Amino acid sequence: MIIPSPIPLCPELPINLLAASFNNTSASYKFYWLLSLIEELESGNTTISKQQLFAGMVSTAWYTVNYYHVSFGKQDQLQRAVHQLREIEKIMIDEKRVSVKNKLLLSTNPATIKILMYFDKEVPHRFLSPWFSEMKGNRAEIYKRSMSFERCCPYALDEENIIVNPFWQDYFVKQAGILKAFCYWMLSLYLQKHNPNVPDIPNKLIKPAKRNSLSNQRRFWTMVIDEYGPLDCIYTGKKLEANGFAVEHFVPYAFVSHDLIWNLIPADPEFNSKKNDRLPRMEKYFEQFYQLQRTAIEIMLEKYSDEVLLTDYLTILPNLENQRILSEFDKQKFRESIQPLLTIASNNGFEYLV
Repeated sequence: MIIPSPIPLCPELPINLLAASFNNTSASYKFYWLLSLIEELESGNTTISKQQLFAGMVSTAWYTVNYYHVSFGKQDQLQRAVHQLREIEKIMIDEKRVSVKNKLLLSTNPATIKILMYFDKEVPHRFLSPWFSEMKGNRAEIYKRSMSFERCCPYALDEENIIVNPFWQDYFVKQAGILKAFCYWMLSLYLQKHNPNVPDIPNKLIKPAKRNSLSNQRRFWTMVIDEYGPLDCIYTGKKLEANGFAVEHFVPYAFVSHDLIWNLIPADPEFNSKKNDRLPRMEKYFEQFYQLQRTAIEIMLEKYSDEVLLTDYLTILPNLENQRILSEFDKQKFRESIQPLLTIASNNGFEYLV
């Protein structure tokens, strides 16, 4: 490891240059590089191996790519690396981020190491471009200049590590919360540009600590079954009693990222556990899906007209009003609301049920 030259005085941090690192961003790596760097600094590390930082980038992007199927752009190398490493290392989609990172760091597979170290060609020195703009990404020259923390750049580079500038270290740690929020905000704008029709991008950047309870939605469908009697599972035909059904997302939660009642139906629990995030085919399942929803609305309006979950339907068919909800709950309009969601989800990599 190269030892940096004596540290020049840095009376005022060039925060504007840090912000400029995200100007004209054409790939996702800068966001994930800074997030990975801050995480290491929060753990007390100031001399950090590049491989550790690259593993942090992949692990932070893991859930967004694998579970939510958010596109990073056709040419994005980080998204490609996530897909490749999942296959090589046989890591589960919903693996905890720390576990993903550790598995990548402990791997001795040459293919894994090669994929991680690919980012060394592009990421560490290009992030410093605002400090050395006249060098136009000249890797060798930026490495050389960084070793003396020239222009108060945030870190020095050698072939294996980065060494954080002490003048920046305290700032990164003290402002970690603000910097991560800024980074995630900029990342969400970047990803929304590549996924213009995908809902709720900001909430698809990290794995939620815990999914919301569906107890209210289960209560809704239990009330329907209590009044109507057993309902048929649209997938298996099995009769569903009030105490024997799963609450199922017709369009997968991983795509819509909400639990609104118009997308939820009772289903055979065994089938629901196998369906996972696969998409139902409209030509096979929509008619029964629509009839289930219509039955629920009829019963709830007649027996429980003040049921708050009825307002969920307004989010997809905003012209509905409780007094005329049945006449306005038109099958074709409902189809035209659901079909585009399935098409977009399919285009983003969600698979259909066989």
